[in-house]
Amino acid sequence: MDCCDQTKPVRKKERSDEEVRALRSRINRIIGQLNGVGNMIENGVYCDDVLIQLSAIDKAIKSLANRVLDVHMHTCLVENIQRGNLSVVDEIVDLFRRFQ
Repeated sequence: MDCCDQTKPVRKKERSDEEVRALRSRINRIIGQLNGVGNMIENGVYCDDVLIQLSAIDKAIKSLANRVLDVHMHTCLVENIQRGNLSVVDEIVDLFRRFQ
C-alpha cells in the first residue's frame, strides 16, 4: 500500500492506528499545556513562569513537527523518489525553508 495518495485534489497520508494515537496524544498534551498557560495568565502568574511554559510548548510543537517530518521523509519521500517523482525533493526543500 502506498503511504501517500497524491492523485486526488486533496493529498492523503495513510497512518496506522498506533501512529494516529501517538500523534493525537502529543497534540492533546500540547492543548493541555496551552490551556494551562491561559489559566496562568488569568490568575496573574508571574511573566517568567508563563514564558517558561510557553518555551516548553514551543519545544513540544517542534518535537511533534520533527516526528511528522521524520515519518514523511522515510515513507512518502522515499516512495515518490522510487517512482521517479523527483518533484518531492523541491517539496522537502520548501518544507525546510518554512522550518527556519
